[in-house]
Parts: sequence; C-alpha cells; structure tokens
Amino acid sequence: MPEDQYSAELKVALKAAEAAAKISRNYYRGNFTVTTKGDMTPVTQADVECEQAIRAVILDAFPDHGFFGEETGKTQGDAQNLWLVDPIDGTKAFVRQYPFFSTQIALMHAGEIVLGVSSGTMLDELAWAVRGSGAWLNGKRIFIGNIDDLQHAAVSTGNLKSLARSDGWARLGDLIAVSDRIRGYGDFYHYHLLASGKIDVVVESDVNILDIAALSVIVTEAGGRFTDLNGAQPTLETRSVLAANPVLHARFLSELRDFVR
Repeated sequence: MPEDQYSAELKVALKAAEAAAKISRNYYRGNFTVTTKGDMTPVTQADVECEQAIRAVILDAFPDHGFFGEETGKTQGDAQNLWLVDPIDGTKAFVRQYPFFSTQIALMHAGEIVLGVSSGTMLDELAWAVRGSGAWLNGKRIFIGNIDDLQHAAVSTGNLKSLARSDGWARLGDLIAVSDRIRGYGDFYHYHLLASGKIDVVVESDVNILDIAALSVIVTEAGGRFTDLNGAQPTLETRSVLAANPVLHARFLSELRDFVR
C-alpha cells in the first residue's frame, strides 16, 4: 500500500470493505429478505447490514466526517470530507446469485473524489486508488491500455435506457459498428477491466454517483479519462459515464456530447 496523505483513510476504507465482504459472502447463497424501494429497485438484508458495518468502521475512525450511503442516506458532518458508499452495487445480480456485484467506497474531499475502493467480493477482485498515487488491483499496479484505433478497441456498455431514448443512440451505434468488439460486462467489472488494460472504452447512462465514485478514481489513476457523457467531471449529480484512454475518450465524446443529461 502506498504511503500518501490519505493513507489512514485508505486503510480504513479497505477495512470497511473487508467487513462488508464477510457479510455479503454469508448471504450470497440465499436466506435473505428482499424488499422493493420507492424507485422499484430491490434492497436486501445484506445491503443494509453491509452499509451498517461500513458506516461503523468509517465513523469510528473519522467521527466528524460526513457519510452518504445508498441505504441510509446522507449524514451531515465535516463539510470537507464526505464518504460515498454503495454497500452492494449490483443488488439485482446479488439477488439472482451471479457474481457481478461489488462494494463501492469513496472519499470526496472539498468536492473532489480523492480515494476509491472497489471490492468485487465473489470474483476476488479488490481495486483501490488514491489521487496522485496510482491504481492497484489485488496489490499490483494497473494501467489503462494504449489502443487508440477504434477498429481494434473493445467497448463495454451498461444501463443505456436514457441514451437509447436520445439522438445519441444512433451515434453510439455508428461507433460500435467500427469497433472491434462490443460487450456489456456491466457494474464494477468493466471498470476493473478498463483500468487493467483489458478493454478500452466504457459507456453508461442511468447511474448515480455512489455507483461510480470509487471507480472514477481508479480509472483516472490508471491513466484513463473518466467523465460523464458530456465531458464533465464526476459530481454528486453525475448520471452517466464515458471512460477510456485519452484518445478514445475524445473520439467518443465528440459523438456523444450533449445527448444525455
């Protein structure tokens, strides 16, 4: 683990992710209740208990920090430091017992996301990054790929409902038609692949900041660009993602900008 100005926060985030992993592994094979939230998305006992565990670890170490969790909402604290947490990102996958779910923990300092931990529990993938200190996966430094020719690029997509309803849909189709391979790895996993140089572009809409805050730091620190589909840096209001190496990011942004809000 690199030593830097956020080393204490990183250690705590990794400890919190480990605590959540123990809970989600225990529930993964079933024997949990599922309810439906107001936005018609599922929530399980595991979601709630994972977030409670994460919250306890973080606020025990940093009691003055703010905390914004998917299940418990936003707690007022130090305005300079806000933890962004999705205890089980991919609850639908979790409920149906396939392994593409994760725990996402990020720290926003003075409006900038500076730290991220992404734990793909059932795939045994633990990625983290701190602003200015590189990106790491299972203890090894990772880097984004350097393919800058779309004809040789692998593109992964997810959550495209709002993009499909916009004029950007046809433009995305034109880009896909030129690309070498199109897949939909989805959720945390295609960002891990991207940051490791195994795929080249990720396009998503219909996300929220808790889904992608940690991943934005990981991809950026691996050498990529991570914005919304209009080229804006991630904020609490972010609803879409375009992530790639700088050359391919510019190519996709030129076609997709201004079509998804």
